[in-house]
Amino acid sequence: MFEPNYFGMMMVETGDADAFITGTYTKYSNTIKVAKEVIGIRPGFDHFGTMHIVNSKKGTYYLADTLINRHPDTKALIDIALLADHTVKFFNHEPVMAMVSYSNFGADAVGSPKTVHEAVDYIQKEHPDILIDGEMQVNFALDDQLRDRKFPFNKLKGKVVNTLLFPNLSSANSAYKLIQAMSDAEMIGPIQMGLNKPIHFTDIESSVREIVNITVVAVIDAIVAKKIETKE
Repeated sequence: MFEPNYFGMMMVETGDADAFITGTYTKYSNTIKVAKEVIGIRPGFDHFGTMHIVNSKKGTYYLADTLINRHPDTKALIDIALLADHTVKFFNHEPVMAMVSYSNFGADAVGSPKTVHEAVDYIQKEHPDILIDGEMQVNFALDDQLRDRKFPFNKLKGKVVNTLLFPNLSSANSAYKLIQAMSDAEMIGPIQMGLNKPIHFTDIESSVREIVNITVVAVIDAIVAKKIETKE
């Protein structure tokens, strides 16, 4: 028996619908499985992910991956970073990305810091146009003066970070939920990154406003996808 997600995504895949929003009444694990099978991951990538946008008094920040990849390896983190770069540009912002962990710039050479450091190293070599550095602790990522003073060799010198990439799902999910619970910042997401068609998700506790926001994102995504398809 097919679950409801299958039919909704199949409508998008066949062109009978322009976008699909899911998540409120379904398990994410089932949704992710169906999305991979029916919609597929964008060519050139092996993973897809999600992003939350934080609109705060300090500015707009982008957090990834907040939903999909539980224990990403180096390749997964590379894909997440490249997809995040594309997604932030989609929202007409210049991505300045910090890959965060509990250590700074190779101070700890095991575990998630090592994985993050390897991902950053690869991207800096293969995609030198992308503004990214790490691994670094969150306080150094968000305080450019402190970061530049303590680590003057960092490649984001003079730049204000607007995109935080986390080493695993536990840290990313906890970070956005902590911000949501302890501030009046507006959260938009989870915004899907990396699937072939406009499939987007809602949280089980999403408010009406949050569902409206993700619907607007899905509509814009579908319009852009249609324009790209027409040009091709």
